[in-house]
Amino acid sequence: MLITLKNIYKIIGGDELFESLNFELKPGQKTGLVGRNGSGKSTLFRILTKEEPVDGGDIFIQKGLTIGYLKQIPEEGSQTGYEYLQSAFDSLLKMLQDMKQLEAAMVDPEQMDAALKKYGELQECFTREGGYEMDALIDQVANGLQIKPLLNQSFADFSGGEKTKLGLAKILLEKPDVLLLDEPTNHLDLQAIEWLERYIQQYNGAVCMVSHDRSFLDHTVTEIMELESGEIDCFQGNYSSYEKQKEEKLIAEFHQYQEQQKKIKKMKEAIKRLRQWANEANPPNPKLFKKAKSMEKALARMEKMDKPVIDPKTMNLSLDASSRTGKDVLVAEGVTKSYGSRMILSGVDVHIRYKERLALVGGNGCGKSTLLRLLLAQEAPDSGVVKIGPSVEFGYLPQNPLQEADPDQRMIDYFRTHIRVTEGEARHQLAAFMFYGYDVFKKISHLSGGERMRLKLAVFMHQGINVLVLDEPTNHLDIESQEVLEEAIRGFEGTVVGVSHDRYFLNQCFTHTSYMVKGKLHRYIGTYNETRHHWDKWLEQEQRELEYEKASTKEKPTPPIQKEKTTEEQIESLETQLSELNKEIQAAKGMELEGLHQQKERLAQQVEQLYEEWMDKS
Repeated sequence: MLITLKNIYKIIGGDELFESLNFELKPGQKTGLVGRNGSGKSTLFRILTKEEPVDGGDIFIQKGLTIGYLKQIPEEGSQTGYEYLQSAFDSLLKMLQDMKQLEAAMVDPEQMDAALKKYGELQECFTREGGYEMDALIDQVANGLQIKPLLNQSFADFSGGEKTKLGLAKILLEKPDVLLLDEPTNHLDLQAIEWLERYIQQYNGAVCMVSHDRSFLDHTVTEIMELESGEIDCFQGNYSSYEKQKEEKLIAEFHQYQEQQKKIKKMKEAIKRLRQWANEANPPNPKLFKKAKSMEKALARMEKMDKPVIDPKTMNLSLDASSRTGKDVLVAEGVTKSYGSRMILSGVDVHIRYKERLALVGGNGCGKSTLLRLLLAQEAPDSGVVKIGPSVEFGYLPQNPLQEADPDQRMIDYFRTHIRVTEGEARHQLAAFMFYGYDVFKKISHLSGGERMRLKLAVFMHQGINVLVLDEPTNHLDIESQEVLEEAIRGFEGTVVGVSHDRYFLNQCFTHTSYMVKGKLHRYIGTYNETRHHWDKWLEQEQRELEYEKASTKEKPTPPIQKEKTTEEQIESLETQLSELNKEIQAAKGMELEGLHQQKERLAQQVEQLYEEWMDKS
């Protein structure tokens, strides 16, 4: 085992989080850790990295094991994105620095032999550890996660999402024995998510990840660990397999519980009858009393099963369209939008009709959220027309809900400013969204991303909307809450327009898919899975055009005019060759290195002769 936790006991804020938790991770294992928000998944990761102490139990971690965990990224620093990623190769960079010092030592004839020997050993180690592949690996990961534009920018200027992506890239480059990934798909677009899937599938180390992205789990893990009530249950297979096994397990447990309840009932009835018969006997029968007492003891010793929760408490979400819109809900014709010199949308046409479910799909920064704001009339297009149909009542769920709210406002007060009800009625309605007791008096600033999303949905439910506009709605919801949201959308009688990188959500809730490519929208009938091949073709065409542009703009070198070189020009030419040769020497090894040094000596002699000729002429 790489990591073993035994009987872990943990208390947080006076509440018992783990009572007797056990956890094991083997080499090469690909595991998904699932559970409700607040079940302790992130706390478990911090325990594994020893950032969080335990209150009891034992932790065994293999000696020398390297663990990569995406934790707090430094907010300050003048380094560029490239330098930050390059720090993943600290040991190789140290070797490179030592090699440069040895090169300088080779100039001294007295140190040359020793330096050359040490240089050869160091270079062999540098090559074996992949030193000459550093730039290629950084390029590969940066392309895959689509962070190449960040490499030359200052790390201090990045947003939280950009820092998270860079942090993920650095961990992948470090290639630790164990990867701990907490919501790795957050802030990634669909292309980057699918690249990360392929990377994890081929990763040689062990991977344990927390994710609410069911499609991502299906494509990457071979085991699911469910963290519930402070204990872990293991299920072999991916997430879809886990769902089936969990259902079968619950049905079996419920059947066992029912059988035990029948047995308990029969034993209680038998005890009652024995006592009755003992009392009715004349004189009272002590043997029957003894038998009843013995049966009572057996019943007390019996380990009672808890009733399995077949349908756990989730959000009671039902979105009703209070009024019908016209046939044409939203129409955009020839819409363009730029920010400075950057063109975001170039001639977009959209026609959304009553009851349609349209998904907008594309890479990060391609203009999806911009288009949503234009359709909602929150921004005006540079050119083109956006028409909103009659009787349209929008319900807009942005990526970061409640940003407009006063951070010091209490949750219940925010709800009552939008829904006119008494405090008692408000508490009752918020309870349907899993806000109980004193939770309703929390300040907005203290709410988690998932809690903010649930509060916004609670407002929607009572506002009477008929057009639902969603911008990454599943980002902060646990899987159970996502399922409730999906069911509510499927039952919604109005129109739905949404942006999401969650493929499972896209396939469940949308019957039309539009792909944003180079500022234009391409619409197809069908779910994401059914229409994805169209997007692949557009992306391939875009890549070919990009490669053609690079090839056509590349300057062709002008052929030099041949003329006889002067002595100074010959010296300059040979010195340039010597400089290039020194670079080759740094990268060479073995017999090749010896040959290059001989070539260097010949060039040095030629330079020396030319200097003598030049001095004679002078």
